[in-house]
Amino acid sequence: MSVMRVPILVWRDHSGLYTAAVVEQPDTAAVGTSAQECLSQLRHHLTWVQRNRPWEFPDVDTQEPKLTRVQVEVRPEYVVGRQRHPAPPMHLTVPCVHGQLATELHACSIPTLQLWFSFHDVEKLKELAAHYVREAMQGKSPQQVAEYLNIAEYDLDEVLVTGAQQKEVQQVRRYESLETVAEALGERAMRRQYSRAWERETDIQNLSQRVKRDRANVLLVGPPGVGKTSVLASAVREIERQIEGDEERRKFWLTNGSRLIAGMRYLGQWEERLESVVAELAAFQGVLCIENLLELVSMGGHGPTDSVGAFLVPYLNHRELQVVAEATPEELEACRRLLPGLADSFQILPIEAFDATRAIRVLDRIAQAGARNQRVETGNDVVESIYRMFRRFRPYDAFPGKAAAFISGCVQRAASSGSNVVEPAAVVARFVDETGLPELLIRDDVPLSEQDVLTHLSSRVIGQDAACRAATGVITTFKAGLNDPGRPLGVLLFSGPTGVGKTELARSMSDYLFGHGSARDRLVRLDMSEYSGHGASERLLSDASGGPSEFVKRMRSQPFCVVLFDEIEKASPDVFDMLLGVFDEGRLTDRFGRVTTFQSSVLILTSNLGARRDGGMGFGDQRGPEYDAEVMRFFRPEFYNRLDGVVAFEPLKEDVIRQIAAKELRELTRREGFVKAELSLTWDDDVVALIAKAGYDRRYGARPLQRALEELVVTPIARELAARPNMGKRSLHLLIGADGRVQLAWN
Repeated sequence: MSVMRVPILVWRDHSGLYTAAVVEQPDTAAVGTSAQECLSQLRHHLTWVQRNRPWEFPDVDTQEPKLTRVQVEVRPEYVVGRQRHPAPPMHLTVPCVHGQLATELHACSIPTLQLWFSFHDVEKLKELAAHYVREAMQGKSPQQVAEYLNIAEYDLDEVLVTGAQQKEVQQVRRYESLETVAEALGERAMRRQYSRAWERETDIQNLSQRVKRDRANVLLVGPPGVGKTSVLASAVREIERQIEGDEERRKFWLTNGSRLIAGMRYLGQWEERLESVVAELAAFQGVLCIENLLELVSMGGHGPTDSVGAFLVPYLNHRELQVVAEATPEELEACRRLLPGLADSFQILPIEAFDATRAIRVLDRIAQAGARNQRVETGNDVVESIYRMFRRFRPYDAFPGKAAAFISGCVQRAASSGSNVVEPAAVVARFVDETGLPELLIRDDVPLSEQDVLTHLSSRVIGQDAACRAATGVITTFKAGLNDPGRPLGVLLFSGPTGVGKTELARSMSDYLFGHGSARDRLVRLDMSEYSGHGASERLLSDASGGPSEFVKRMRSQPFCVVLFDEIEKASPDVFDMLLGVFDEGRLTDRFGRVTTFQSSVLILTSNLGARRDGGMGFGDQRGPEYDAEVMRFFRPEFYNRLDGVVAFEPLKEDVIRQIAAKELRELTRREGFVKAELSLTWDDDVVALIAKAGYDRRYGARPLQRALEELVVTPIARELAARPNMGKRSLHLLIGADGRVQLAWN
């Protein structure tokens, strides 16, 4: 036998009646003519719950609870028609029971008002309690507030509850299958994971009525981040708060398609499990909540017709199972196409995205709610700045979604650093870290010079002024906010011979646009020769098991990047068809309705079309073929017309070759061996000429320069440093010796 101590708050009103309420579960209370009578009632009730319905027994989390008296001034209101008039202030004395949880947090319960909250700093208990009491009394009339003044005295007590043996408890459990595949959405631990659905009162009421009154299957449809799960969690709170007597309180169970079939390896196993789940829910008219409806279509079998969704359709149609699910509009459309019977089993409840006014208001309320426990102020200018940044740079994300998590993260970061206010500069720094965008692009008050951008790109890609200007145009258009928000930031085709800087310019754009956050490598490179066979477009989207491909996973995790489709002419025609939608709408949708966005990306295609014609090598003074004409002949008009520009790269001239060789020598000093040994490097012009000559190849452009550098310079230096490890903090000069080779001169 186990004995549990359950803290109880007992208070007497002015009429002489006593009330006792469980501190951890204030809605569990008893009324009597004496304190002992109330405690006896609660002891018998809790003992019965422990033996017969242990899942409803209150969680006794608070350690060493203490009673504190808090006096709060509240301001009631008179309501006359639609007018509200303030009444004189009233003073409430409320008993607060508080203690430390198993974590570092503290918890406080105000049973007389059925309030509960957690906090960090014990010294701010009274301030927080007063805040929550005023919030609970907001909008109440003086008569309503007066009901809470009827407390003459109160005290903290406890009851001892003897629990049943574990074997006995197991015998009365009714959720063996449910607890394997789902979580009770009404449990306190689950409720705390979801924020309140601000500004969604109509949607919450609508969902509650359909579920409780109509016993309907409801599908919440809205874009990702719009708040579908928060609406569901809030509706569950409302419904379970109204349940009285012995009705089932663990009514709603949250799961997904993967959990329903997890661990089921043999034919018929997951069907048997689902039958048990349906039977357990039917026993108390429970509701199964599905995080993603489309997962049911793609899980369980070889196709939609033998999937989990197809298995559940008869139960839904015959009202043997009630389900509340979520889906995006694209996922609903895919479900209607793949398994129409499943979609037809639901009533559709649209969850619309917020307009600008409501979005800012919701973000402000989220900031206030997140800052209560941390005591960190978030000004209106900060909230509006966050809204602007997300609307400007992440137009595809619905509000509150990731913006809400961003605000909460800013508050948490300010609290951790000991600050009591969220600074605008800290908000911008956090956005830079997450997106990789430079501050000069994010902030409207910081100018951007086109010449500065051109100079930066030209220092990385030598001898390609026209190409660098085209890339600069994409960046300056993005800075000015004149790019089409429904398309990628830019779609460029780089054409020209090999080895003239096409890939290097793509890498330079990636570093300039997105190389300022925690993840530096923002270039996603695809070799399109790997997508030339049958089913290439499907392989680009999905892996062998039907899940997202590595390319799609990377784009979803970090949409701020440059995507390089290398040698695009080698791709299969069905890949071209798929890319038409990406270029036009900045979206890629697979057959299951899963959307990948490219509206924060720059798409670059490279091509060697025409390079094999005479004069089209990577070196020389002749321009060679007209690459624009070659591109137009190869690609279909509808594909060509979706390109923002076709950039022809010039063959490299002799002076450009020398500049590239000098650039490679300068970059050599950034390697780890040079930095660690603190070596400086200088060279004669003859060394640059030798490297340029040795790296010349008409077929491969500038690519052999790197090999020539490794052979003529890097290898001799490496041999010297390996033999003489104490050569640090010295100067090394390169010159041409009598034998025509590169010589090392140490100073």
